[in-house]
Amino acid sequence: MHTDQLFQHYLKEAETDFSGWDFSHITETGRLASGMLSWSYGSMAKTLMADATSMLDMGTGGGELLSKLQPFPQTVCATEGYKTNFPIAKDRLEPLGVKVVEVEPDNQLHFPNKHFDLIINKHEEYDPSEVRRVLRDGGIFLTQQVGWSDCQDINRLLGAPVNNEHAHWNLDFSHKQLEEHGFQVLLSKKEFPLQRFYDIGALIYYLKAIPWQVVDFRLEDYLDRLYELHLKIMQEEYLDIRQDRFVLKAVTK
Repeated sequence: MHTDQLFQHYLKEAETDFSGWDFSHITETGRLASGMLSWSYGSMAKTLMADATSMLDMGTGGGELLSKLQPFPQTVCATEGYKTNFPIAKDRLEPLGVKVVEVEPDNQLHFPNKHFDLIINKHEEYDPSEVRRVLRDGGIFLTQQVGWSDCQDINRLLGAPVNNEHAHWNLDFSHKQLEEHGFQVLLSKKEFPLQRFYDIGALIYYLKAIPWQVVDFRLEDYLDRLYELHLKIMQEEYLDIRQDRFVLKAVTK
């Protein structure tokens, strides 16, 4: 069954290099699409940046999003803890005047107390006490997060174990945690959009790019299940996977 030429073509395509958090190989070709949220993290960030003088982008990835949010406040810093992404972010952002700092662990912020009046964070781990420490009084923290249940349909379909390390991570926990660390929550919302894969190659590419979805993912371990999903997509034309997203905007008291 694995001699299916199209399936083999997708397996070979999985060797494509991936850098930063650039999914354009499968998104710009229309092979992967994500459902719309009722909020726009980018629009919210732009609005807040207009009134900021000093901001931090936590977990900037390869700097793809931040680079598109110009014009910047007077002072802009970005952190990145994923070693593969750090040089990409540095090359992209430093010519734009952004100071890029490598952090390990991701949630430790090597900046002075009360250094920023805005911190934005998309899909990055954070320590609320650290965020509070480096934010000025009246400073804003905006974060969009991936909830623990995100894309677990993939694990179920592949027969892969679910990582339970962050089973507590959801909107209710995060909202309460911010309040306990000196924040007033201004916005708190969650949604479960669908992510649609139009071919098995897009799913394989996604799994290789997101190593924590299926830990230690190797093609040879899941060939049979992947082939079954390939046939399912060929018959039904797509595969829908439920995502888990929530957004919080909070101000320091």
